[in-house]
Amino acid sequence: MSERPADRYGVGRRKTPRWLPVALTLAVAIVGCGVAYLGFKQYGPKDIEPERLGYTVVDDSTVSVEFKVTRDDPKKPVVCYVRALDADGVEVGRREVLIPGSDAGTVLFTTTLKTSARAGAGNIYGCSDEVPAYLRAG
Repeated sequence: MSERPADRYGVGRRKTPRWLPVALTLAVAIVGCGVAYLGFKQYGPKDIEPERLGYTVVDDSTVSVEFKVTRDDPKKPVVCYVRALDADGVEVGRREVLIPGSDAGTVLFTTTLKTSARAGAGNIYGCSDEVPAYLRAG
């Protein structure tokens, strides 16, 4: 039999370059590693991890919040931002709490906040190792 007519069946099957599958595999691996790294940075363990243990509404203008703070470097002081929220979730009180350095990786704290209205909840907004100068001892 003779050759296939090129005008009917095409010139022939194009071959994929040998480097293309390798390049695509490397690109997918690099993108996957990048996504994994960003996910770990965002959702992985933090240097400072606060956790609210509970709160007590003392009266119409006071709430007490109990929380714990776990630090990678317990010797380093941190500041935690504690806030009170009303029944609608509006912030009605806030306080910065200095957590001094200690030997324990996890420390328990209870703080009392004055509020502008009756609190419906108390929570920890977050913690930072960048302690403002006015909170530092000395």
